[in-house]
Order: sequence, then C-alpha cells, then structure tokens
Amino acid sequence: MTDRSADALYMLLMLALPISALAARRLPMKDSFKMALAWIAIFGVAFILVSAWQQATGAGATLGGFFGG
Repeated sequence: MTDRSADALYMLLMLALPISALAARRLPMKDSFKMALAWIAIFGVAFILVSAWQQATGAGATLGGFFGG
C-alpha cells in the first residue's frame, strides 16, 4: 500500500466517526443538509477573508497565495 492510499484510507476512517455519530442521532435529512450548508458557508467566508487579507498585506507571498497570485 502506498502512502497516498494509506492516507485515503485513514481519511475515510476519520470521516466514519462523525458520520456514524450523526446517523445515530437520526436527524432528519433536511436539517442535516441545512447544517452542512451552513458550515460550508462559514468556512467559505473565512477562506475568502483570509485570502483577501493575505493579498492586501502581502502575507503568504512565499507560499504563492491561494489563488496562484
């Protein structure tokens, strides 16, 4: 097994824990979907703010920035 496949297997196992916890709570699918969208929106806004801040201050220039700029 290569490092990539071992990493993928590890990530799948790490995802199994929160998914099984949510399944055990038996939340309605509609509520789960709304919560997932809310978390995606929160992290998306945070990503955009950090990216804008890095571009404005020049921070992260050594890493090439998030947008390749």
